[in-house]
Amino acid sequence: MHSLNPVRSQLAVDYQDIPRPVSMIIVEHDPEPSMIVPRHSHPRAQLAYAVKGMFTLHTQEGAWLVPPNRAVWVPGGIEHEMHARGQPVSNRSLYIQPDASPDLPDECCVIEVSPLMRQLIIEAIDIPLLYDEAGRDGRVMRLILDEICAAPKVPLHVPMPNDPRLLRICKALLADPGREGDLEDWARFGALGRRTLTRLFRDETGITFTMWRQQLRLMEALRRLSMGTAVTTVAMDLGYESPSAFTAMFRRVMGKTPKHYLGRNDIDAD
Repeated sequence: MHSLNPVRSQLAVDYQDIPRPVSMIIVEHDPEPSMIVPRHSHPRAQLAYAVKGMFTLHTQEGAWLVPPNRAVWVPGGIEHEMHARGQPVSNRSLYIQPDASPDLPDECCVIEVSPLMRQLIIEAIDIPLLYDEAGRDGRVMRLILDEICAAPKVPLHVPMPNDPRLLRICKALLADPGREGDLEDWARFGALGRRTLTRLFRDETGITFTMWRQQLRLMEALRRLSMGTAVTTVAMDLGYESPSAFTAMFRRVMGKTPKHYLGRNDIDAD
């Protein structure tokens, strides 16, 4: 990657020293029962745009779900891993110099990808890695940066606590978001009292245990819906009283029904 005419590879490390503010890698994963990109970090910030399929980004600080046509921002130096289950995944990752713009996000987040940004990323696929910064290609890349800075954030994140007892609870729910149990049950699972669980969870994550669990279930619902699971099945599996109760929660948090958020007409209920 240090030649005069570098070519694209499938290795993120090959994109860290390219003398341009933005470079892009194209990654395709076939469907697997469980796909994990192991924990790693890189000097440049990364914008991973989900073209097809859905994946989850995990760091020590939390987990972020990335639905199709959204993207996750990872600042440089942050250790992270990516998980996908049972579906093909295609993403475009842009690696961005930390000083490329003062308005870039300073923490991990999921963002909406505007129609303009989507077209710019498609256009950038054919732009040489050593593009002319003063020409059209450079202007395309600068406009991508502007779109990242202006993009609205999506509430598809659950923060992770540091306390090992709370961490045990959260990891169990991450592995099985539909798992039943009330506060008393989960307090026993974590070997702490209910009041301690309630107080400590808010102190360490900034939200209540109930809110954290709802957010996780929303993320799991999106993952299942993206794979074609019916709304009724998702609602029942995740503990909602009815499909309409689930849809009302989804609209309240995401601003759209599941059908409109995922851009699909085959979802069975709104």
